[in-house]
Formats: sequence, structure tokens, C-alpha cells
Amino acid sequence: MGMRVLRSLEVLKLGVVNYLDALKLQEKLVLDRKSHRIWDTLLSLQHPPTYTVGKRQTVHNLLIPQSELEQIGAELHYTQRGGDITFHGPHQAILYPIISLRDMGIGARSYVEKMELTMIEMAAQYGVKACPGQAGETGVWLGERKIGAIGVRISNGITSHGLAFNIDPDLTYFRHIIPCGIADKEVTSLRRETHSIFPPEEIIQEQLISCFARIFDYDNLIWKEDASVVIDGTE
Repeated sequence: MGMRVLRSLEVLKLGVVNYLDALKLQEKLVLDRKSHRIWDTLLSLQHPPTYTVGKRQTVHNLLIPQSELEQIGAELHYTQRGGDITFHGPHQAILYPIISLRDMGIGARSYVEKMELTMIEMAAQYGVKACPGQAGETGVWLGERKIGAIGVRISNGITSHGLAFNIDPDLTYFRHIIPCGIADKEVTSLRRETHSIFPPEEIIQEQLISCFARIFDYDNLIWKEDASVVIDGTE
């Protein structure tokens, strides 16, 4: 039997990043990954309050006039990812994988399932039993309550966008949208669902990264603590 090649994943811990800056960075990294200039890369970050709409442009699922977004301190951005409208904000752990599915030998469906499993494993560490949604409901659920969202883009086998896991975001922001286009379900968070004593949020984000690395069979994590240079370099 031949030896399995060890797989490495570069992890960029970016802190709080404006949505458009993160989008620009992803676009740059996707090109770099396509041309083999970088390893598989994972962005770990949070956003200021932001609503994003997928490529189907279902902005009708925003329930307040766009002119009122400024009053609640939120932005709205259109993206090329799959999925419906969603919210990103502080105290939500976001992972954007820029990885080659071809190198991994998996397709889009398997990729999304592994993303779901990443968040299910994460929730289980705090005694919260989550599961994938019903047919047509991506993301991770606790019965009728959604704790994690997924919206991905795949271009020439390279992924971008990703997952958002609710640690303890301000859930009132979700009242202004029909989250993921599903009207009769609500959104929840790890904080709301567990009585566990939480470690610092940075630790929870690292736990989510570890779940991702395990599910996707990475042997070696290369941590990049200060990635501000990377963002500045995309200006």
C-alpha cells in the first residue's frame, strides 16, 4: 500500500472583518488556489452586522425597507454564493474554506454534508444535539430552530463562502428577514440552547476549526494569527 500524503490546511484568524473586505480576500485566494500558489486555506472571522443575499437575489425576504438598515446598524450585500438571505454579525463563528474539492475527490453534495457535520460536532461538544435540515433546508437545526447556516460557491472545484455558526449573536437581527427563505422556523444560538459555562469566544472558534479539520481529514494545521497583512494586501 502506498503512503497517504499528509494534508495541510492554512488557517487565517482574521477577527472582525468588513464583509466586502472578506469577499475581496476570498476572490484573491480562490485565484491563488486555482493556480496552486497556496495550500488549502481556511478563513476564521466574524462580521459587523450584515445581511447577505445569494445569487438568486431573494431580497424580498428582507422584511424592512433597505433605507432602514442604517438605523439598525446593518449593511446589505449581494453575493454569488448559493442559498437565500442570511445574517452575519458579532458572536457568530464564520468559516470560509478556500479548498480544492478535486484534490479531495469529493463533490458539492458531500462537501455541504461535511460542513453540516462540522457544526453538528461543534454543537455536540456543548451537549447540544443538532442535525441536518429536511429536504431543501441546508444548514444545521435543533428541531425547528436553526443554529448554523451554509452558503457556498464552487468555481472550478475551488470553494469559497462557507458556514456561520451562532455562538451568541443578537438574534433580533433575524426578525428582519425570512432566514434562508423559510418562514415558519426560527433561529437559535449555542448560548440559548445550553447551560454550559462558555470559554472565551476565540476558543470556541478554534474548536470549530478543529472540527472542520477532523471532518475534512487534514493532518496539519498551519495557524496564521496576524493576517491583517493579507487583508491590506488586497486593497
